[in-house]
Amino acid sequence: MSLGRTPKSKMPLIAAAVVIPAAIFIFAKTTGAAGPAVPTAEVKTGDFVEYLQVRGEIRARRSKIINAPSGSGDLQLVKLVPTGTMVKKDDIVAQFDPTNLQRTLEQKRSELRQAEAEIERQRAEGRMSEAQAGTDAESAKYGVQRATLDTRKAEILSDIDGQKTKLTLESSQQKLLETQEKVKSGKVSTSANVELRKKKKEKAEYDVALADRQIASLTLRSPSDGMVTALPNFRASMFGSNPPDFKEGDRAWPGAAVAEIPDLSEIRFEARIDEADRGRLKSGQPATVRVDAVPDKEFGAKIRDISTLAKLDFTGWPPAKNFSIDVQIANTDARVRPGMSANSRIEINRVPGSILVPNEAVFSKAGRTVVYVQNGRKFEERQVTIGRRNSSEAQVLSGLKAGEKVATKDPTELEEKK
Repeated sequence: MSLGRTPKSKMPLIAAAVVIPAAIFIFAKTTGAAGPAVPTAEVKTGDFVEYLQVRGEIRARRSKIINAPSGSGDLQLVKLVPTGTMVKKDDIVAQFDPTNLQRTLEQKRSELRQAEAEIERQRAEGRMSEAQAGTDAESAKYGVQRATLDTRKAEILSDIDGQKTKLTLESSQQKLLETQEKVKSGKVSTSANVELRKKKKEKAEYDVALADRQIASLTLRSPSDGMVTALPNFRASMFGSNPPDFKEGDRAWPGAAVAEIPDLSEIRFEARIDEADRGRLKSGQPATVRVDAVPDKEFGAKIRDISTLAKLDFTGWPPAKNFSIDVQIANTDARVRPGMSANSRIEINRVPGSILVPNEAVFSKAGRTVVYVQNGRKFEERQVTIGRRNSSEAQVLSGLKAGEKVATKDPTELEEKK
C-alpha cells in the first residue's frame, strides 16, 4: 500500500465536507441579497369606514337621585357612603348633622309641655270660678226664697215694711239672675280660654312633629338596590375646573343632588363634540365603545340623541361651544360602572368595495405617495393615489390591486441599516 494515496472508502466523506459548507455559503449570500426580514401586509378589498373618535364617560340611562332635604336649615354631611358601594333598599346612604334641629326639637317639646300645663291650669281656674259662681247662685236663690216668704207677711205688716219686703224680693231676684248669668258667662269664658290654649298646644304639636320629620329627613336612604355614585358639589368648584364630588364634611344647599343610585341594566356613553363635528353625526349612526377599565371588550352601540343647542364649555378659555351626544350601548358588562372613562368610535362614512392597506404601508418619498410591493424576495417602489384615511387604514384609489403584499416598514431604510 502506497503512503501518498487516500483510500476509496473515505472519498465520499471528504466530498461532503467540501460541498456542504459551500452550499451554506451560497444560500446565505443569495438570501442576504433581499436584506433583513421586512414585515408585510396583504392588500384587501372591503368597506372603508371613516370614524370620529370622542372621549367621554359611562352614564346610567335611569337613576334615582338622592337629594338633600328642603327646609331643614344648615346642612353638613357627617356620613356619605363612598362611590361604588353596593347597597340594598332602605340602607343609609348619607346623613346630615342634626345638632341644630335637635335643639329646635327640645325647644318645641318644652313649648308643648308648657301649652299642656296652661290648658290644665285654665281648666282648674274655670272649675274654681264655676264652683264659686254656683255658691253665689245658691245664696241668691236662698235670698229670693226668704224674701218671698217675707212678702207673704205684708198683710200683717205696716205699709212701709210691706214695701221694704217687696223691694228686698226684687233685689234678691235680680241678684239671682246676675249670679246665674255669671255662671253661664264663666263657663263660656273658661271654654274659650281652654280652646285658645288648645290652639297653642296644636301649634306646638305641629312644630314638634315638623322638627321630628326634619331630623328624620337628614338621614337619606337608598330607594332601591344598586351602587352609590356621589354627585358633583358645584359650590366647591373653582372657575374653569371640574367640580369635586360631595364628601363627608361638605355643606349642601336644600334640595341638592348628593348621590344617585343608577340602574345598571341599561347604560349609555355621554360626551361632548365640537361644532365642526355636529353636522357629521345623526341619530342611529353605528358606533363602538371601549371602556378604560374593561380593555378586553368592545361594546356595540349607536347614537341615540344629539343636543340641538350648543352649550358653553368653561373648562378652557375662551369658552368653547359644543354639543352633548348620547350613545346607547347595546350589551352591558357587570364590570362597567357609571362614571368610568371611555372612548367611542362613531362611523361617519362607509365606502364599500375599497382597496385597503394599513396606514403604516404608505410612505412619502420626494413629495410622492408610494408603497413597496413585494416581488419575490425583493420590493419594488410603486406610486399610489390615496383617498381617505382612518386611524388604521388608507383607501387606495389607484396603483394597487387586491392580493398583492406591501411592506409595512420602509425596506430601503432597513437595507441601509444592514
